[in-house]
Amino acid sequence: MQNLLRAAAITTLFVGMSVAAKAADLPVAPAPAYKAPVMAPAFSWTGFYLGGNLGAGWQNGNVTDSFFGVNWNANNNATFVGGGQAGFNYQFGQFVAGVEGDFDWFANNNNSAGVTAFGTTLTGSDNGRWLTTLTGRLGYAADHVLFYGKGGGAWVGSNNFTVTNVATGTSTSFSNNNTNTGWTAGAGIEWAFTQNWTARVEYDYVGLSNASFTVPAAFPVVGGDVFTTNNRNIQMVTVGVNYLFNWGAY
Repeated sequence: MQNLLRAAAITTLFVGMSVAAKAADLPVAPAPAYKAPVMAPAFSWTGFYLGGNLGAGWQNGNVTDSFFGVNWNANNNATFVGGGQAGFNYQFGQFVAGVEGDFDWFANNNNSAGVTAFGTTLTGSDNGRWLTTLTGRLGYAADHVLFYGKGGGAWVGSNNFTVTNVATGTSTSFSNNNTNTGWTAGAGIEWAFTQNWTARVEYDYVGLSNASFTVPAAFPVVGGDVFTTNNRNIQMVTVGVNYLFNWGAY
């Protein structure tokens, strides 16, 4: 009996060892591969951009003449403006530097002034038709929001300066220089609502140089008079959108 039990124990031992050996030979399933979470690329303002804008503009100034010494305050009528802009940004840390060029058309702003002398009413008009600027920009980026200021040169194209005798309808125009140079400064806020599309609101002030025009001697009443435009400036408020060709994460 003891021999039978001993034989059974030995058999069980060998069977267990065989099963363990076969289990050791089975392939081991590989550990699941680690997948890092997908992260959106960090937003950067660096890159070229191209866009459009529209809004309103106000042209201010006054006109003086050498005969009567009268200071005519020009009408300050708001006019629609619209155009486009292109530029380049470079972001370093939270600061953004860049350069931008803008071009805008003015609707007819009927910018005129008048004076009455010797029973005759005269008006003078000098309407801006287009504005282009070339500016540097410097801003502070709070992630997708950019606060910026800008400044540089400005050029305004105008209709001919025109003096009109209201009673007779007679008028004369001066075309000696229809492009006025000046400077501009402005500020705005821009929001990137996707990786490539941005929207902005901007205010700009444009200061223009003075200009003088001499009335032909044959013109009634004021022939030979010299009219001078002074303190001319344009103020604009625009909204715009840009497409940013950015260079990905920084």
